[in-house]
Amino acid sequence: MVAMATTLSPPLTPLYSTSTSTISFTLKTPSPIHLKPINHSRRTTTLIITKSKNTDSADGPDRLISAICYFYPFFDGIQYGKYVINQFTFLQTIIQPLVPAIRVFKSFPFNGFLVFLTLYFVVVRNNNFSRYVRFNTMQAIVLDVLLIFPDLLERSFNPRDGIGLDLVMSLDSTVFLFMLVCLIYGSSSCFLGQIPRLPIVAEAADRQVM
Repeated sequence: MVAMATTLSPPLTPLYSTSTSTISFTLKTPSPIHLKPINHSRRTTTLIITKSKNTDSADGPDRLISAICYFYPFFDGIQYGKYVINQFTFLQTIIQPLVPAIRVFKSFPFNGFLVFLTLYFVVVRNNNFSRYVRFNTMQAIVLDVLLIFPDLLERSFNPRDGIGLDLVMSLDSTVFLFMLVCLIYGSSSCFLGQIPRLPIVAEAADRQVM
């Protein structure tokens, strides 16, 4: 019976349970990249400082330097006031405080030429100074250059008396008064931070100062 049961019973087929394992992938979301803005403040500041050298704005030292420059042509042409100063007492009062400085300026024959070279090459041609200083310095230089013309006239035409002497006296007095007005107007405007534009010389100074 046992043998028959064994013979009749079908072979046992092993059952294999196939289980599918699920592999899960976790995708990480990339963190956002934060771009820092480039700070141009230092570069901008540098450009502003460089550009300000070419402006006409003036601070305290610029005003002082510009005002002093106008004394140069006045000191160089003080001899043209020899007639008018003796006639008017108030002019003597104005000139009296400047006498020590005038004597120092006139003490050496080449002082005027040395001051001219210093102002032109050290100040006017130096971009480290503001345009305000360079413009006013150039105006003072042009004023001094204009003194060549009355000087040449006096050397070639030097009358002793008569109408010729009257003309020379009138010419000298006019030159002196013009220099005095330029000194007062130019220096006072510089002290106030304004730009004095003198007749005849302003355009010439503009062409020299870039």
